[in-house]
Amino acid sequence: MAEVKRRRDEKSRETRRRIIDAAGALFVEQGYGATKLQEIADRAGVAVQTIYFVFRNKPALLKALVDVAIAGDDEPVPTLGRAWFAEVTEAATAEAALAALVAGTRGTLERVAAVNEMVRAAAATNPEIREMWPERDDPRYTVIATAAESLTGKPGARASVTAGEAADVLYGLLSPELFLVLTRDRGWPPDRWERWVYGTLRTQLLDGTAGEGGSAR
Repeated sequence: MAEVKRRRDEKSRETRRRIIDAAGALFVEQGYGATKLQEIADRAGVAVQTIYFVFRNKPALLKALVDVAIAGDDEPVPTLGRAWFAEVTEAATAEAALAALVAGTRGTLERVAAVNEMVRAAAATNPEIREMWPERDDPRYTVIATAAESLTGKPGARASVTAGEAADVLYGLLSPELFLVLTRDRGWPPDRWERWVYGTLRTQLLDGTAGEGGSAR
């Protein structure tokens, strides 16, 4: 009986992920408003009723898509509790923390940058979407500010840069908007973006005594 339940749960998770993947591709390709649930169902290989059963409605599907894009999986673990973020806060030096932050952010942005752009466009014309992510609530800044607080307290951090200043610099250079400008509009491979943004942040946030061994991975 337990084995049957396990297989059923696995099938349900697989179906849920197929729907989310199909929704993500179509929302980015066509826009949220222009995409019909039937199109998502067809691409995911499920009945449209299955989408309603799993997600209830289109906005809830969008919310699930954003959550998975940010996290990379379906686990209910916030970014601050993720293993890659622990590498940032537990790093022995500011250099190692910065390398871990840039690498972890790259992984997130590869999943979420285009989705973020799509959500912003949808929110501009859809009050229901705007209500899901109030402008006063910025979880990305919370993550960045936590990383900046940790980084600026480690050996090798530039003493003249406060945690607040570091957070502002990180927030700008690690933004999904800049990531898309360079990787999509200018055609940079993500590894080039990672090397460039690490090098730029290194000159801004580190004291200049760190060795080259901590360069972005």
